[in-house]
Amino acid sequence: MTKAVSLAGIDHRFGSVKSLSDIDLSVDVGESLALIGPSGAGKSTLLALLDGRLRDWHGAANVLNRPLNPVKAPPRNTRADVGFIFQEFALVDRQSVYQNVMNGRLGRTGHGASLWGRFNAKDQAIVGSVLRDTGLEEMADRRADKLSGGQRQRVAIARCLAQEPQLILADEPVSNLDPAHAEKILRLITGAARKRGITVIFTSHQPEVSLKFADRVIGLRDGRIVFEQKSASVTREIIDDLYQGIRSERGLRVVS
Repeated sequence: MTKAVSLAGIDHRFGSVKSLSDIDLSVDVGESLALIGPSGAGKSTLLALLDGRLRDWHGAANVLNRPLNPVKAPPRNTRADVGFIFQEFALVDRQSVYQNVMNGRLGRTGHGASLWGRFNAKDQAIVGSVLRDTGLEEMADRRADKLSGGQRQRVAIARCLAQEPQLILADEPVSNLDPAHAEKILRLITGAARKRGITVIFTSHQPEVSLKFADRVIGLRDGRIVFEQKSASVTREIIDDLYQGIRSERGLRVVS
């Protein structure tokens, strides 16, 4: 099966602290993968690597069949293929929902459209489809600063989908939501991605919720992969081991 992500022997340090250590990972095209683990485990660092923002790492990394360079960003003409959903939403408050979602098209337009905000019929059709899929069509004219937290997160997701990425990276997309709303957001992300054949990798501090929407789960602790396993096979004991560190010194790694 074609791989969306292939990592081999990835190491990275922040000063004297080793943030990623000997990471080997492959992700299939169209797969939904959850990265779980305690704070400081390396989840966000790993997403930054995949997004092309991390520097001075060692190893081999391929994203969407293109090698990443540890000292410089990916070329501009490939960046739109990877979409990022931020925990803080990163919306333009004074703009409408429609305008914020249309901003997702900037990476797919020519220089003139990016500079002047001139979008064609294709751009408008894509944004219209995304607004419908995310349940935002009726609030398209509403300003972003008039939205609730859950609505703002949906706008951020819609903007990412409008970008037409092949890979979506989501860093703690439900960290500020209760479990019920977290499920709605993860269902939206993974469902919309599956409909479009997009690969999704998301981080979460809610492992039980994540298991419901990921095909596979990677457990990280202290920059290392502790386990990787299909979601249906992850037990409460494995999760407790990951967060409490009961067996981390023995290098628990379960692959199935």
